[in-house]
Amino acid sequence: MDNGPAAWFPHVSSYRRNLSGRELAISPYEKAALQDRNAFPGKASEMPTFPNGDAALFPRQPDPNPTRRSSIATRAPAPTLDIRNATTPAEIRATLAALHARESSITARLDALVSSQVDLGRELARLDVLRAGLGSQVIATRTIGSDMLAGASETAGRLSDKVKELDLEKSRVEDTLGVVEQVAELKACINGVVGSMGAPQDWEAAAGYIARAGNVPEEIIRGGFAAEIVPSVEVPDPPWVTLENAKESLCSLFLREFEKATSDGDNAKVTRFFKLFPLIGRGHVGLDIYGRYVCQGVAGYARATLKNAPTGRKDGYFYANALTKLFEHIAQIVEGHGSLVERHYGQGKMVKVIERLQMEADIQGGIILDTWSDERNVERRMTDVKSYPFSFLVQSFLPQQRGGGVARVNSPATGSVSTNVRSSEDEGGVDMKEVDAILNEISVMLSRWSLYTRFIAGKCKATVQEGERETVALPDVITKSNLSKKVSAKLTTPYNVMSTFFFRRSVEKAFQLDEYPTGLSLSLNRHIDASQPYIILAVDDVIFIVNAVIQKSLATCQREVISSVVSTIGRVMGADFVGMVQRKMRDESYPKALVQGGFPPEDKIISFIVLINSLDMANEYLNRIIQTNLGVSSGQPNGVSLSSAIRDAFPNERDAGLVASTLSNLLSTFTSKTTELLNEGIQVLFHNVVKLRLRPVLSDTFRDIDYSLTEEEFADAAQQLDEDESSFHDLVARRFEHGWDQLMRPISRLMTPKTYGALLDITARNLSRQLEKRLWGYTGRTSAFGAVRMERDFSGVVSAVSKGNYATREVFARVTQMLMVVNMEDDEWDEVVEGSGAGDGEEDEDGILWVLTEEERTRARALVR
Repeated sequence: MDNGPAAWFPHVSSYRRNLSGRELAISPYEKAALQDRNAFPGKASEMPTFPNGDAALFPRQPDPNPTRRSSIATRAPAPTLDIRNATTPAEIRATLAALHARESSITARLDALVSSQVDLGRELARLDVLRAGLGSQVIATRTIGSDMLAGASETAGRLSDKVKELDLEKSRVEDTLGVVEQVAELKACINGVVGSMGAPQDWEAAAGYIARAGNVPEEIIRGGFAAEIVPSVEVPDPPWVTLENAKESLCSLFLREFEKATSDGDNAKVTRFFKLFPLIGRGHVGLDIYGRYVCQGVAGYARATLKNAPTGRKDGYFYANALTKLFEHIAQIVEGHGSLVERHYGQGKMVKVIERLQMEADIQGGIILDTWSDERNVERRMTDVKSYPFSFLVQSFLPQQRGGGVARVNSPATGSVSTNVRSSEDEGGVDMKEVDAILNEISVMLSRWSLYTRFIAGKCKATVQEGERETVALPDVITKSNLSKKVSAKLTTPYNVMSTFFFRRSVEKAFQLDEYPTGLSLSLNRHIDASQPYIILAVDDVIFIVNAVIQKSLATCQREVISSVVSTIGRVMGADFVGMVQRKMRDESYPKALVQGGFPPEDKIISFIVLINSLDMANEYLNRIIQTNLGVSSGQPNGVSLSSAIRDAFPNERDAGLVASTLSNLLSTFTSKTTELLNEGIQVLFHNVVKLRLRPVLSDTFRDIDYSLTEEEFADAAQQLDEDESSFHDLVARRFEHGWDQLMRPISRLMTPKTYGALLDITARNLSRQLEKRLWGYTGRTSAFGAVRMERDFSGVVSAVSKGNYATREVFARVTQMLMVVNMEDDEWDEVVEGSGAGDGEEDEDGILWVLTEEERTRARALVR
């Protein structure tokens, strides 16, 4: 039996070609395959396929054997059914097997489809039966709708139309009854008005009938039906004419009775007739005459207050009290009569009375302010203070004017202190006591005006939206009033001008009477009797005046006044106060040596330190004042809670915030100027005093110190000097501590802690640079034992400097790290070298924050020879 490929597929041989390309015999099966190939001349992979496979030809039916289907679905994809690409018997067998598998799959699906046709036919038959039954039901339903419901629907439509007609008739009858009832009410009211105004003269009843008639709509009163029904023999006129005549007659009667009651002082009758005006529709007339009535009372009260003035009315706070009484009287009227007006005239009607009262307040308040201004000679005093020359301040700022002593700073003019002060006080004809008294009186009047305006704003209920809350705003009746303009011209402007003069003149006088603390010395052997802090007397005086002026301006409760006064304080403090201290430091107390190479005189150094302290304490005092007024405790410098005083004076959150911002700006502006001058003064003190004396201290400290000695050589040197070896080890530290105390202790006991801390910081940084320079000078000249001594000596120097202030040690970080590197063991140094990736300002693996660069560490290691 031949097992070759030709035996298995005899038709395959028909495809073979010889080498010359001649075609062999082709079987009919091969011809069909070639025809398919010619129909699709492309590649086998390009032959047309259906998107859904065989399902496109045979719709998928439910598979009776889903397990078998899932196994077929998960079977590996069949190879390409293209026998033309087969070149070996194995490929031909595989293609044939795939074709057989596909044929089996299609056959199974066809069988399943055929088997399901029986069930499908059965379901279709059931649907036909149901359709026939449903058709008969539809026919029956249509018959019922056409025969039975059509009549009922027509009947329901007719009933609905009848009901609508009845509702319309009913509504018309009700409207007619309402008109009839209102006309009957109108007729009853008119008869009641006429009857009450007759013999009984019951004015309350007549007003009540008119008020009832006012509830009848105007179109009914003037309608034809009322014109036919209401008139009678007793009242022949149309109803609207009768009502209008009655209103006019009653209004005239009420006016006469009200004026008579006011002239007689009968408050009961005043109230009786005041309540009747809104009943007859004449509420505006009632409010007008009531406003005139209360204004007469206000005017009489104000005139009585001014007429009953004591003989010495120029003294004290007479006019401030008069203005206060005026405001209190108006407030009592508004508070006491507001409920009466609101109850009988309606909500918000009291505003009309307030407007009338404000007009009277403008008149009476203006009279008080004009009289006060004339009797206090405010205009003349304003002219005087504006023309005041401030001779002492001006002459002190001139280059040729330089004072000479530290005990007292005299006026630039010749003569004694008392003479100069008196002449400066009388210069310009301005009496400070009178100016202060006027400022106090204006402050009281402005505060009363502020309270009054807030009260009126609350009654007028003028609010504005600020963020998430509503705040009371001043109404137009206040802002546009003549009294508001007069307060601005007669009180606010003079206050701002005079407070500027008062504060600047106080600063000038403080420096005229300025004194330095006595008994100060740089010698540690002399005891100092004066109490710390050691500052000039002018600082206490000026800061006291600053606090007084700020408190007085806050008492006015006027945001514009506070803004102007605080700005003036900042300007005067920055220009005059800081300028005077700067000129004292430059011209009177500058620590400059009298001979080249020498030291400055002791009195100059002391006075210069006192001026530095004065600047520092001025900052401290002003900071306390501002934080106290803002309500910020010293432990919470960044707090934002305002004090109750500011919140009470300025309930408007925006105004309170602006006042707080103004005070904060004063502190920041003044502190920035004084801090700049303070830093310059500390630099001068360091360079002209400390630095000159620090150099010999260092020279003496390291005198005859040799770090190249071995341990044996060091012991021999100590023996030659007849000193104990342990004490000889501490020689450098003892020398430096002695010299350091002699240099810094006299200065530290004179300076404030803050200024001395700044001076110590500058000195420590300079000393650190000198020690570092000295260390680099020992490169290659230090023994191992000398390196140990060096670390001990330099550490003693650092300890002496940082005694009582441990933070100063950080300044010597470079020096301490250099000494640490020098004295490292070899294995420690190797670890540092291995972790040398850490540079300046970075931590290494051991947690050391290096301030030395890698190159500097290597260089420091080379200090030991």
